[in-house]
Amino acid sequence: MPSPRLLVRRPEAPTTDSWSPAGWRSLPITQQPTWPDRDELDAVADYLSGLPALTGVEEIRRLREELALASAGQAFVLQAGDCAEPLGLAATTSARAKHRTITSLGERLARELHRPTIGLGRLGGQFAKPRSEPFEAVDGQLLPVFRGLMVNEPEATALARQADPYRLLSCYYTARQVVAELSRAGGGVRTSHEVLILEYEQALTRLDEATGEWFLRSTHLPWVGDRTRAVDSAHLHFLAGLGNPVAVKVGPSATVDEVLRICALLDPHRRPGRLTLISRMGHRQIADHLPALVRAVVDAGHPVAWMCDPMHGNTVRGVGGVKTRHLDAIVGELTTFVEVLRGHGREPAGLHLEIAADDVTECVGASVTDEHQLGRAYRSLCDPRLNHEQADAVVAAVVAAMHP
Repeated sequence: MPSPRLLVRRPEAPTTDSWSPAGWRSLPITQQPTWPDRDELDAVADYLSGLPALTGVEEIRRLREELALASAGQAFVLQAGDCAEPLGLAATTSARAKHRTITSLGERLARELHRPTIGLGRLGGQFAKPRSEPFEAVDGQLLPVFRGLMVNEPEATALARQADPYRLLSCYYTARQVVAELSRAGGGVRTSHEVLILEYEQALTRLDEATGEWFLRSTHLPWVGDRTRAVDSAHLHFLAGLGNPVAVKVGPSATVDEVLRICALLDPHRRPGRLTLISRMGHRQIADHLPALVRAVVDAGHPVAWMCDPMHGNTVRGVGGVKTRHLDAIVGELTTFVEVLRGHGREPAGLHLEIAADDVTECVGASVTDEHQLGRAYRSLCDPRLNHEQADAVVAAVVAAMHP
């Protein structure tokens, strides 16, 4: 039977000469807010383009080298943080606490897996969220959904839910404070976020004059989510021309053809450390969907780093309709993930979690014994996060899965 690398229809990867930071504007784009004044948005983005970058080129290159080690089973990534970041002082206080948590969990992973840990925060830019529906009904009123603090406010009023382009500036200044706070905390935790509002990202994309490469300098590792990963999309085209390492989330709807085309677009030269694929299948679907994807990517020769997000595919509605996640489902998914990767001769490269640094009660498991306890300390701006005890249990589970 012909190899998948012969069967897949490869998209043409952009060259340095053909790609530009603004090239995404002519392509299909999804998960965007309705901005009331496009000229105002463009003016804000133009102002942003003159502000200092948030990350350094050499830091980004070092991360790419470290991710190459993770793809070969010589390091392990712990990527963790808020579903949606807050703004201002709350963000810097939270970043300091999350630095401690990620460092602590990472030290345990390094000690028990006998390999260095790469700490990545969902920090310094995780301000925008894709949503399953553009509107929601609240007390009989149809409102735009909350899309993260880069776009609007969570309060259920028409004014709060209106998209405001000046929020991009608030997010930039908060991100700058978060990056500085991580540095003051001793470093060791790099930034990452989902690339969604491309006007913001384009404004912070800068040319490295020494090499002619473009780098997204709003973050170290940008990723595209499962809802925006279409190969012909603006989001993937934007990632394709960057010198950063990049990541894409793949859920149960992803086909072999789609994933191979993503690999061909984002990793045409098959360079270790360039592309990370983050599986987010759900514990009931991972065994049916992940093996074919891993097998095809291995056969096609792409040295991707495979990570597991065991949270987003396991979100359910609990008592009173509140969103939650169950620890046993999370552990079940990551255990199957390890089995699938190793069954195809690949080492798991890392874990992607949504965590809080304080004692929240948003997920069920460990000390949160049932859904009736969720209301005690449910503080997330969007999706439910693990508290420290629950995150520690997940780390213990991945260690157990990798050392059966």
